[in-house]
Amino acid sequence: MFKVLVSDPISDMGIQQLYDAGDVTVDKKSGLSEAELIAIIPDYDALLVRSQTKVTAGIMQAGKKLKVVGRAGVGVDNIDLEAATQLGIVVINAPDGNTITTCEHAFAMMMSLARHIPQAHKKTILGEWDRKSFLGVELRNKVLGVIGMGRIGSEVAKRAKAFGMDVLGYDPFLTEDRADKLGIKLGSVNEIAAKADFITLHTPLTNETHHIIGKPQFEIMKKGMRIVNCARGGLVDEYALVEAIEEGVVAGAAFDVFEVEPPPADHPFLSNSKVIVTPHLGASTFEAQENVAIDVSEEVLHILRSEPFKNAVNMPPIPADVLNKLLPYFTLGENMGRFLIQLVDGPVEEITINYSGELSEVDTMALTRNVVKGVLTHHLGIEQVNMINSLHLAKQRDVNVIVQKSPLAKGFTNLVTLSLRTKKEVRHIAGTLLNGYGPRIVQIDQYPVDISPGGNIILVSHNDKPGIIGRLGTVLGNNNVNIATMQVGRKDIGGSAIMIITVDKQAPKDVIQQLAMLPEMINVKEVTL
Repeated sequence: MFKVLVSDPISDMGIQQLYDAGDVTVDKKSGLSEAELIAIIPDYDALLVRSQTKVTAGIMQAGKKLKVVGRAGVGVDNIDLEAATQLGIVVINAPDGNTITTCEHAFAMMMSLARHIPQAHKKTILGEWDRKSFLGVELRNKVLGVIGMGRIGSEVAKRAKAFGMDVLGYDPFLTEDRADKLGIKLGSVNEIAAKADFITLHTPLTNETHHIIGKPQFEIMKKGMRIVNCARGGLVDEYALVEAIEEGVVAGAAFDVFEVEPPPADHPFLSNSKVIVTPHLGASTFEAQENVAIDVSEEVLHILRSEPFKNAVNMPPIPADVLNKLLPYFTLGENMGRFLIQLVDGPVEEITINYSGELSEVDTMALTRNVVKGVLTHHLGIEQVNMINSLHLAKQRDVNVIVQKSPLAKGFTNLVTLSLRTKKEVRHIAGTLLNGYGPRIVQIDQYPVDISPGGNIILVSHNDKPGIIGRLGTVLGNNNVNIATMQVGRKDIGGSAIMIITVDKQAPKDVIQQLAMLPEMINVKEVTL
């Protein structure tokens, strides 16, 4: 008989399958202190929480029988993941439970925006019968731009099509084939900004997506467009948006999220009659709260019964001898993925990983998950991607993952080679561990190199001509960007070559543009790890 402790308020309906399971006993005890939890946790096989309980290393160390900690929600910041992994305790969450409710909230915000519903309601209950001030627009025949075509964005697109809207979608992993399957058109962020009547955002907040809608996008928008954000604060430059509203470019906005939450009392959204705001209610429905509890309960049962499970957020159990061989390569593999994804042009359709040398003789599945995690994290964010779900997320986005093995490692004891294929190109990178130096990238495309996969790197593709290094160094120096290291790789004298420059701080975008405009430049990319 398994014992499950529920230490936060979770509805009985959400965990009914635990009550119904013949081999499980459920105890609900909310509001316990850490000391009280430590005292009773030795009796339990599983712990279910929401956001109130802080699941510390001490609690898990005391849980001698503890096999799984389940979080009835998406985030797991209240759980010590490192301690759980070290103790062999699986941590699971429920990433799909709020998909529909967040989608519906975004759609409700869009309809409220189109028809001025909150503003009209407020005037009406104050006794003003004002029909002239609230002339709205129809959704039918309008262009909806969806930035982020994951679970929620795809559901929004379905509903928009039912309303007769034309949908233009952007996602770094959205291919033309998948867009066709969804019945939408594929577009860039700037194409959406220029063509959409409505824009809704459903992407994680990362370095890449921070202010993905900002002043440059507002400058090319249709006059009278409307924007909805029920995803993450910081995706839209809030002050640039207010300016665009004042200039008449944006007719209105509806926000469920803010860059700082709760927003300060003087935030311009709160006093602007053309902005609708709600206090981060995207996941706040009875159904969503039940769904996340149902999902996590099902996963807990699978783990307790040693059945397959999918929504773990920490490392799966790996035999000690295999783990000892793979662990040193985890950082290398993830950083190789994060490195190469910043070089490719277009959505990734295929990830190929080749393990050479001694690595070809062991089970490299955990390392593969880590490499794929690195590829996906750059665009999807660390909150969404982990070692367990990385392959699942790749499959969801129609990204094919191929693993190959070879006993020959081209002069190295072990070599990991990663290739990313898009419709436009295939890019390669190879890495290894060198005694005394640690993780090293030893090849980029056809060029042999030797760099540490970390920090800020400027990768320059150029024609091999005299004076290139001097011109590049001058531009960086004039812009107060200090060079830490520099190396050049080439195949033939006077042919194509690459230059790898590590710098002390991230170079501003305008500096990268200046470098790209220099003579003999083919391409300039900045990689941040």
